Amino acid sequence: MPSLIRFLMTLLVLGGLAYAGMFALTVFVEPTPREMTVRVPQDRINPRPVERVQLPVAETPAVEAGDATAIEQ
Repeated sequence: MPSLIRFLMTLLVLGGLAYAGMFALTVFVEPTPREMTVRVPQDRINPRPVERVQLPVAETPAVEAGDATAIEQ
């Protein structure tokens, strides 16, 4: 049992040190702003229109009421 308590206390101390280090970084370190440029390709700004192709439409045969062969196919 004492080794478990010692292990948990060690983890607690290490976690506290990590938390204190992160807190110190947020309080004492100020980021320096700087100008940044990003090149955007022209294709993303003004994309080329997609050419649409007309496909031929297949005609379906008319089915009459008494035509049993059209139903079997």
